[in-house]
Formats: sequence, C-alpha cells, structure tokens
Amino acid sequence: MNAAYNFARSAGRLPPLLAVVAGMVDVIGYFSLGNLFTAHVTGNIVVIAALLVRGGTPNASQVLAVPVFIVAVAVVWLMAKAFVRRGPALLRPLLLLQFLLLSCVLILGVAFNLAANPNGLMASVAAVFATSAMACQFALLRLAVPGAPSTAVMTGNLTNTVLSLLETLSPDRPLMTRDDERLTRTATLVIGFFGGCVAGATAVSFLGDWSWSLPAVLAGAAVALRHGAFGDDQDDAPAP
Repeated sequence: MNAAYNFARSAGRLPPLLAVVAGMVDVIGYFSLGNLFTAHVTGNIVVIAALLVRGGTPNASQVLAVPVFIVAVAVVWLMAKAFVRRGPALLRPLLLLQFLLLSCVLILGVAFNLAANPNGLMASVAAVFATSAMACQFALLRLAVPGAPSTAVMTGNLTNTVLSLLETLSPDRPLMTRDDERLTRTATLVIGFFGGCVAGATAVSFLGDWSWSLPAVLAGAAVALRHGAFGDDQDDAPAP
C-alpha cells in the first residue's frame, strides 16, 4: 500500500516537471538546431510540407525528426520488454535514458557550438539525441504511467483545461463529469510547458549552447524525484 501511494504521489508530480523539460527542449532546439521542433513531430511535418510546396528545402534535422522519433519510441518499447518491468519499476531506467540523451546534447552543444552552424553534421547528430529524448519521454509516460496526460501536446491539454473549467463554473447540468483534479492537472501542464518555453528562450539568449544544461539538469531531477519517492529498490523487481 505504501509503495502504491508513493507511486501515485510521484506520478502526479512527474508530468508537470517533464512538461517544463519538453518546453525547454522544444524552444532551445528551435533556436539552435535549425528551426527543429524536437517535442512536436506535427510541427516538423507542417514545416516540411510548407517548404516543399513553396519551393524551399527542409534541413536534414527536420527530415530526420519523424523517422528518428518513430525508431526511438520503438527502442524504448523494446527496452521495456527487455527489462520485464511495469509501472514504477519501469520509470527509473527510462527517466535515466532521457537524462543521458539530453546530457549528450549538452556535450555536443558546448563542444561544437551548434548554434553557430545549426544545419551542420553535429547539429543533426544532436537533433537525433534531442528528438530521441522527447520520444523517450512520450513513451515512458504511456508505458509507466498509464492515463497520464501528454507533457508536450498542449492543444489537447488546453482543450481539457478550458472544458473542465467551464464545467466547473457551469450551474447547469454538466456535459462532462466535473473533475477538479483533471482541471488542476492539465492546467499545471500547460503552465509548466509555457514556463519551460520562456525559460528555454531566455537561456538561449544568455547561455548560448550551455542552455542545454537546463533541461539536462531537470531531467536529472526527474530521476531523483522518482528515486526519492520510493527510497529503496523493492519496486524494481521484475514484473511477474
């Protein structure tokens, strides 16, 4: 019972933190990796289509983003199968993977000054790591925290926030089940993602390629949050 309670608490705090990470990575990637949306595959598809129709040429990172995202999600799934773990036991290795991927982006950014050559080879390599980190984040929530809202697709979260708020304020018969917890949860994610975007844009202005340190540190904090919520490793036993 105690482990289940701790998991619920940890799972509740984790998505807002990851939403901040996603906002940072998306904005920093957009500025330093050639207008790449690392957390929004839809954005890259739109940009590619627009450039093709208007006679432009998408950069390599934008073209690679979609297949890389697909492959990364598949790799995370295979890792989850190999670990033979579920729920809380699956969170730690996947959060650690995200942290390692973002740390690789930070190292590449500092070592090769990616912002100075966003269409170069090393920028494309960094884009692969950054996109894979976001794919890992999407997948880990689906696999380890079933029912958790998306930490990057803010259109759906904003829709749920508005509808939940209207239902809460409406004195008439509700069209949806009133759920104050859902309102708080989705609103927190929208605010967290926007805050991450603002923080990421500010970091790019003042820190340059070192701005990747912010999402890397927060990704490390997510690993620590997951560890601190459980204390020991009793929940890391393989699933039956």
